[in-house]
Amino acid sequence: MPESAVPESATSIRPVRVAAIDCGTNSIRLLIADYANGELTEVDRQMRIVRLGQGVDSTGAFAADALLRTFEACGEYAEIVRSAGVDRLRFVATSAARDVSNRDEFFAGVLDRLGVQPDIISGDEEAALSFQGATLGLAALEIPGPYLVADIGGGSTELVLGDENGVLAAESLDMGSVRMTERHLPSDPATIEEMAAATKDIDALLDSTSVPLDQARSLIGVAGTVTTVAAVALKLTEYSAGAIHHARIDAAQLLDTTSWLMGSTRMARADVPAIHPGRVDVIGAGALILQRLHDRLDQDGVLVSEHDILDGVALALARQ
Repeated sequence: MPESAVPESATSIRPVRVAAIDCGTNSIRLLIADYANGELTEVDRQMRIVRLGQGVDSTGAFAADALLRTFEACGEYAEIVRSAGVDRLRFVATSAARDVSNRDEFFAGVLDRLGVQPDIISGDEEAALSFQGATLGLAALEIPGPYLVADIGGGSTELVLGDENGVLAAESLDMGSVRMTERHLPSDPATIEEMAAATKDIDALLDSTSVPLDQARSLIGVAGTVTTVAAVALKLTEYSAGAIHHARIDAAQLLDTTSWLMGSTRMARADVPAIHPGRVDVIGAGALILQRLHDRLDQDGVLVSEHDILDGVALALARQ
């Protein structure tokens, strides 16, 4: 469904209904929201694990079966969007789609099913949208800034430092749960040597970042890796967005959770109801990234937000 303009008069009759789709290395997510009086109200939020970035780190191309999984999810989202009566739709893609050799095939498949071209957004725009979405409502909670927003994806991790005036510094690092698992953690469970190699790689990338981490007064973690780690840390019997949104995971909880996720077998992780089956094999690497980042900051824990780039995309789209 192509993005369409809504007459100004229509906003006085009903809210503008927007849909944002974010396609990453591991998952593809949908948010449908109504916009009125300067605020978004969530209507529906969906997530599918499609592992679009499967093998991209070594091949430089999307695998055929990964494209099929992604296109199937796009077809499902197209039906949801049509049924919801969406006025505007935007599809954004980030790390996995930036440099692949068969990007045109991906573009064509999305266009055929959803009627819109994917936007391969720049790092600057991704940072701004992620920061805007992640920090919604933090001022009312009196969370001190500057904030360091950490979006740990499958292929990359976005670090965004900002305050009430917006983004101060941002960078996308080539480390994510899928990428680190494929590079360093083939065994089940991971060996001490594999964990050490992954840790060394993560630390080197954090050493290289241009984002001044020491300026952050609050660490805000967003997206599926962080929310899953939070669900495990909170010992939830099932995933609950309400219990996770704006929950604080302290340093001890984070360390215990990361240690267990890194040291456990995939079968043991699969027995945890709060871990989506599509994250079972990669969540340990994602937790390790969060842990190593946290340990560089003079903070006790991480504040978890269910709001992220999807909310930023939806808000920007609604305000057009």
